[in-house]
Amino acid sequence: MAASVVLLPPTTPRTYHRIVSPTLRIPTDPLQPIPVGLLACQRDPLLRELATTVVSCTVSQQSAVPSNGRKSKKDKAQPPPSEPLLEVILHDTIIFPEGGGQPSDIGILTSEDGELWNVIEVKRHGGHAVHYVRARDANAESALRVFTPGSRVGVALGEDGVKRRLDHTSMHTSQHLLSAVIETRLNLPTLSWSLTAYPAPSYVEIPRSMTTEEIATIQEEANRLVFEGRAVHVEVEELDREKISEVPKLESGRNVGKGLPSDYTGGVKRTVIIDGIDRSPCCGTHMPTTHNLQLFLLPHTDALSRSNTSSARLYFLSGPRLITYLTSTHTLLAGTATTLSCGAPQVPERVEQVVEERKKATKRVEDLEAELAAVVAKDLLNVVANDLESPEGAFAHRHRVDDSTNALGFLNAISMSYASQAPSDLEPYLIVLSSSPSSQNASSTSVVLIFGADEEKVREVGEGLNSKLSVKGGGKGTRWSGKFTGIWLEGREGVVVNEVLKTARGM
Repeated sequence: MAASVVLLPPTTPRTYHRIVSPTLRIPTDPLQPIPVGLLACQRDPLLRELATTVVSCTVSQQSAVPSNGRKSKKDKAQPPPSEPLLEVILHDTIIFPEGGGQPSDIGILTSEDGELWNVIEVKRHGGHAVHYVRARDANAESALRVFTPGSRVGVALGEDGVKRRLDHTSMHTSQHLLSAVIETRLNLPTLSWSLTAYPAPSYVEIPRSMTTEEIATIQEEANRLVFEGRAVHVEVEELDREKISEVPKLESGRNVGKGLPSDYTGGVKRTVIIDGIDRSPCCGTHMPTTHNLQLFLLPHTDALSRSNTSSARLYFLSGPRLITYLTSTHTLLAGTATTLSCGAPQVPERVEQVVEERKKATKRVEDLEAELAAVVAKDLLNVVANDLESPEGAFAHRHRVDDSTNALGFLNAISMSYASQAPSDLEPYLIVLSSSPSSQNASSTSVVLIFGADEEKVREVGEGLNSKLSVKGGGKGTRWSGKFTGIWLEGREGVVVNEVLKTARGM
């Protein structure tokens, strides 16, 4: 008889959520919202769906979902949304509202008629979780009739919401573990942290940079605790603001972490405990164990400087982000190995060879360009020597087609070579050099360099090209450079340059 395997969904231990205040109760009245801190998503982070009751529903007046119901001083007035949003408060929810540095979940509401409604974000307003729901068919009035107080709804994370929850929960628990180990081993408190958008690495901000050896030590210690599978649980008690200690500060005055939000009115204090490692106030969702965090630290820190303090960011990955990072890194490495026609272990050596060869090739190109610049400059000197009849001196224009990344640099090399070859008694002159790529379109850039013996004439020609060809640029003394955007044709733009030169020459 063939064996069969049934994979059951993961479950949160019953001991995960612990109410430690004897008088604290979870509201059971279906028309009373359970406060943030006691929500189902915080009691059971692995719960994926829930049946609950609508407490209230209004049409949102916000053009964008506000952060915790508060507006920044930098916020500007925005146009109303193209589709109306509903602000729905439920008796309970498994969709986490933004808080504790953790972004909001996304999810789905199922109304009594079986229709699905997308929850694009959940925010904490005071102590309530407010669901921002996209009105179907942009009909807010009919949506209000669906979500009347007392009506039953289903709340689910959905496939995308489950992935987002797993990512956020893994990263948030990893941050608690990482911060605890860094502070215990190196006496470095976490000043702040950021759960960045997936799949970028998140970071903790610490008072100073860490050496590569320190990072390796912290990673080894953190993953030892991961492999041990330390249990994680939450303790909840009634909030007594008089007993809340002030946020500690560094000598510089910088806060270490953040205090309780001033607008929080939930009346609940929530503490996340990693067995034997850490005990921190937090409202976020956390894994019930450290078993599968797979914490990885990027082996460097980015130093930051502010007006009177300095700090550093240590980046880390865990859970789905780590898998994505490893997959993308392997793909990049394999692709690079294929391009370089070598195995993955040989990529660093081959890259070094390519870089060295590129440096040598660049040097050869620079030497050849210097020789070519000297030839072009000599040709220009001959032109000037044969055109000194005018009392204003010799005026000339030379155009080049050049696909190099530094066409202006080559024009400068020509001008410098010209100056070094020119005799000291050379009559006044003015040269316009221009260069455009071989393949041009409306957004192509051509460069122009003007140099000569008379500052006034150089400026006059530069202003003329700006006026007639919209060449944007400027200069100082006897040099002027600019850029032309568009298609440069010698039979059109070149003719205009010659006309500007004739005008400056007084012809």
